[in-house]
Amino acid sequence: MAEGQAVAAEAGSAKGAEAPLNPGIVFEMMQAVQKTAALKAAIDLDIFRAVGQGPGDVTSIAKHANASERGIRILCDFMVINGVLAKEGNVYKHTPSSAAFLDPASPACLASVAQFLGNDAMKEPLKNLAQVVRDGRTSLEGEGSVEPENPIWVQFAETMAPMMAPMAGPLGAVVLDGHEGPMKVLDIAAGHGLFGIEVAKQNKQAHVTGLDWAPVLRVALKNAEKAGVQDRYNMLPGSAFEVDFGGPYDAVLLTNFLHHFDKATCTGLLKKVKAALKPRGRAATLEFVPNEDRVSPPMAAGFAMTMLTSTVAGDAYTFNELKAMYEEAGFKDVKARPIPMSPHTIVLGCA
Repeated sequence: MAEGQAVAAEAGSAKGAEAPLNPGIVFEMMQAVQKTAALKAAIDLDIFRAVGQGPGDVTSIAKHANASERGIRILCDFMVINGVLAKEGNVYKHTPSSAAFLDPASPACLASVAQFLGNDAMKEPLKNLAQVVRDGRTSLEGEGSVEPENPIWVQFAETMAPMMAPMAGPLGAVVLDGHEGPMKVLDIAAGHGLFGIEVAKQNKQAHVTGLDWAPVLRVALKNAEKAGVQDRYNMLPGSAFEVDFGGPYDAVLLTNFLHHFDKATCTGLLKKVKAALKPRGRAATLEFVPNEDRVSPPMAAGFAMTMLTSTVAGDAYTFNELKAMYEEAGFKDVKARPIPMSPHTIVLGCA
């Protein structure tokens, strides 16, 4: 067989091995809203607690949820269809994931995050996403989700801690890098405060200042009290762009914050951060950092859509983009530390 014929035959064989076209992806994306609504409903109805307590039949779950048996059967079947619950005969049971992350009896339960992620105001731009894409910015008024004193950040602080808690330990370890002596830490956009609190827990001589809107900081202070570090936790209310940071600090944390703004705004803030640091002080961000192709890994890359719908100019920045911002602000030795089993990456720079 001639070389050209061999190549053609190989190509034909490969083409023949391809899976047939399937329109399923279109239907799945168009109906994906059902998955969100169903999971939120199951959490609101306390379905996962009922399944965990047993016996797991429709009648007992419906009684627990104060709901119709027809509705519970269809909702629980939908959870099984989507791999959230398991079903044996007519009895619903937990999967390992639902037992760990959705049953309120589990210390790792993430059910509270549905309140923030399912916030009606934040979902509003999705109803007219085509116009948002045309405009290149959120349809939310003013500065979008970062509008001053936006009450959603109190809800974020109160409900998102379970999702962020696993990232706090690795971030604290990277920031401290074995340092055990006295140090001052500024936690910008502290929210629930878990990241600064974790530094204080890992270093008994660290004093942390949380910066955020006053109502949000009250949530952080409660968490500091629960962790037993309230005597080393100070509050600095206001906007990160307006208040005097004070200092100098040994470390500054900017967790899940830079993605809300354009590159110039981020760089300007990083310059302000550098000015508040001691020589060789560290600035650590925690971000969804996609690969340079901007389409992988899926969760980090897909976060850009959240920024399009909720901010004026935010984005999911690649490491090279973040590194350029750091370096323009005067930082050196900028490194990325991906957190295992997480969509987040720690980006660290030295003053």
